[in-house]
Amino acid sequence: MPPLDLASGSPAPRDASDLAGEFPEGKGEQGSEFISLRGEAVVGDAAMTGTMPPAAIGHPLPAPKGDAIALEYAEPWTWQCLPSGLIYHSYLAGAREPRFASQWVYDRTQGALWDVTLGGRVGIFRYGTEDRLGPEGFQLDMEGAAFPRLDMGQSEDLKAVDFRFGIPLTYGIGPYQTKLAYYHICSHLGDEFMLKNPDVERINYVRNGFTWGNSYFWTPNVRLYAEAAWCYDTDGGAKPWEFQFGAEYSPARPTGKRPVPFVAVNGHLREELNYSGNLVVQTGYQWRGETNHLFRAGLHYYTGKSDQYEFFRQYEDKVGLGLWYDF
Repeated sequence: MPPLDLASGSPAPRDASDLAGEFPEGKGEQGSEFISLRGEAVVGDAAMTGTMPPAAIGHPLPAPKGDAIALEYAEPWTWQCLPSGLIYHSYLAGAREPRFASQWVYDRTQGALWDVTLGGRVGIFRYGTEDRLGPEGFQLDMEGAAFPRLDMGQSEDLKAVDFRFGIPLTYGIGPYQTKLAYYHICSHLGDEFMLKNPDVERINYVRNGFTWGNSYFWTPNVRLYAEAAWCYDTDGGAKPWEFQFGAEYSPARPTGKRPVPFVAVNGHLREELNYSGNLVVQTGYQWRGETNHLFRAGLHYYTGKSDQYEFFRQYEDKVGLGLWYDF
């Protein structure tokens, strides 16, 4: 429904581009409404600051002050093959999330380590909107990653490597997202590490199960999340239940060449550790592209039981620098 001409009561001959031109992006007045191109309204403090939901970035349309009838626009849902963008994104500080990453850290008992992530996540099918920045609807993804650890003090010997594969089914509407996913994780000792440490016993750590996660954008830039996972098949000391939860501050607007700060915190609890686990804190600067891909650089801190599952009972306290590329 188009906005009404308050004088005549008839539809005003103005379209969305007219309104967007009159009200500069990111600016609003107290009491006005921001209307996104997917039909959302952000009222009050959010409207005053000009912050927008991820899907509405670059398209704020303020309703005329005092007009009770807001501009309505419903982006159609369509079937898409290999859609652009993700509905449910990986947790920024999650230790076993698919991405490209490199972390150079120092552990007080192991010395200098190089933790690497080689992987990614892509959409296969979507029934929903075509928005690349904040799509809504249902989406089927595929994900996979390898997590090798190199010992910097031993000529970069491979100590261990974990592998992850998953098929998430995700759904998102407005600030809410949820996922139900199958996932597989297995761990392996490195050949060079086994040759130099023949007395170390390899364990066949395996998890096959399902995870259910929920994510909520408290503001367009602040995300809260929690998930629970249960495995029907485990080995090597793994037990069925694990839980993750955390919070992220990561500005949703594309940054261009100038980076902006980010902060991410993640907790991970596992049944095989009597529901203890680890805590990860990351902070630094990020660059977000027009496709919503995210590159980050900054500080990485990890404390708790090891995220290399061959050593899952081993305590680690790591601090260092990291580079992360998220899809």
